[in-house]
Amino acid sequence: MQEVGNGSLTYFNVSHNSLTEVEHFPWKNIAVLDLSSNLIGGNLPIPASAVNVFLISNNNFNGEVSSLICNATYLKILDLSHNNLSGTIPRCFGNLSNSLQFLNLKKNKFYGTIPPTFAEGCQLTNFNLNGNLLEGPLTPSILNCIGLEVLDLGNNKINDTFPHWLGSLPQLQVLVLKSNHMHGPLCVNSSKSSPFFSKIQIFDLSSNYFSGPLPVRYINSFKAIINLEKIGSTMSYMGVNDPGIGGFYTYSIGIVMKGQYMELVKIFTMWMIIDLSNNQFEGGIPKVIGKLNLLKGLNLSHNNLNGGIPTSMENLTNLEWLDLSSNTLSGTIPNRLADLPFLSSFNVSENQLHGQIPQGKQFNTFGNDSYDGNKGLCGFPVSKGCNIIEPPPPNVLEKDGSKSNITFGWKVVLIGYGCGVVFGMSVGYVVFQTGKPKWLVNLVEIQHEKKRRRKSKDGSRSNGRRRI
Repeated sequence: MQEVGNGSLTYFNVSHNSLTEVEHFPWKNIAVLDLSSNLIGGNLPIPASAVNVFLISNNNFNGEVSSLICNATYLKILDLSHNNLSGTIPRCFGNLSNSLQFLNLKKNKFYGTIPPTFAEGCQLTNFNLNGNLLEGPLTPSILNCIGLEVLDLGNNKINDTFPHWLGSLPQLQVLVLKSNHMHGPLCVNSSKSSPFFSKIQIFDLSSNYFSGPLPVRYINSFKAIINLEKIGSTMSYMGVNDPGIGGFYTYSIGIVMKGQYMELVKIFTMWMIIDLSNNQFEGGIPKVIGKLNLLKGLNLSHNNLNGGIPTSMENLTNLEWLDLSSNTLSGTIPNRLADLPFLSSFNVSENQLHGQIPQGKQFNTFGNDSYDGNKGLCGFPVSKGCNIIEPPPPNVLEKDGSKSNITFGWKVVLIGYGCGVVFGMSVGYVVFQTGKPKWLVNLVEIQHEKKRRRKSKDGSRSNGRRRI
């Protein structure tokens, strides 16, 4: 194999095999070297200085990464992900970024801090450090990478406040900071009206310690999700497309989709996802969230959110999953959510919602676990039925058209009518059996005698006045 190409070999791909050992690389002019998805162990080999693409992901390499790798000054794509590499990340990677476009160190055992400096004119479009032991804080010099599209720092030990300055990166489409030790509110320390995260499509801050209200200003600036920012890429998946380095290299990401964690080897360009779950956000869900009409997935679960579910969510016509579970939301579930055509996963469990669950269409497919912990909810699919209360009859109007303060229902009128009939018949029966009641006769005669005397007195008084 060492004699293959006679020193002129530029492309070598033995990926997806069962190789366990690599001794050395004799090809000085190699441009693309792909050893990914094998069983190769030992220390990381150092490629030739002319290499453009070096792929060794999904192997068993261990030990530290030598700074000699930075001698490959023409490197554009470097993928060391899914190995057992350890130690600190070589600082020279920051200087290498003036040529490097794709750097993936995901799922290793790197510790320490992120390289503190990135070269001016940084060419990075994908920077993935997910799943290591890295600590913070983040370095603002990453703003030198003005073409950065994907930044994935999830599943580390980064201890910092939210890096709001990342919002000024003009091409940033994917930001993943999940499962770190980040804290504080998502406030903006600037009064500038310039948009933040205008091209963001995937915004994952889950499993941190962020607090305060949900970031209304950021939501208003998500122009790509609001369908105000035209997505420039014509590709179906996000990645680096350069025929000069061997073709198209896709970005990868791990996300929670419909309640299940998934490792995606490709990111579809039309995916729009916001995940703010497992934090300490408080207050209500802002109505402005209804503007995000291209949103595919929204997860706000396990926070301290209160108030009602905004009816503006009925405008999220592309939504496929919605998780609002484990908050203190109250009120009813908006009926129009049943009209969302693609909603296939819905969870509002462990809240304080009440009223009838919307019926029909997609809502007929959701099980009891979507509503557990809401004692006030009723209707299918929960076992508690809804008592439909008839509306009260209209108030009786007075002659002048105003409403009377006293209203009578038909049941009250029937009861009064029945009681009056029974009482009248009882009195009539006593009268016919005993003759004239003495007390009634005496009462009538006494009243008649008083009237007669009053008339005679009035007559004598009027005669006396005439004499005078």
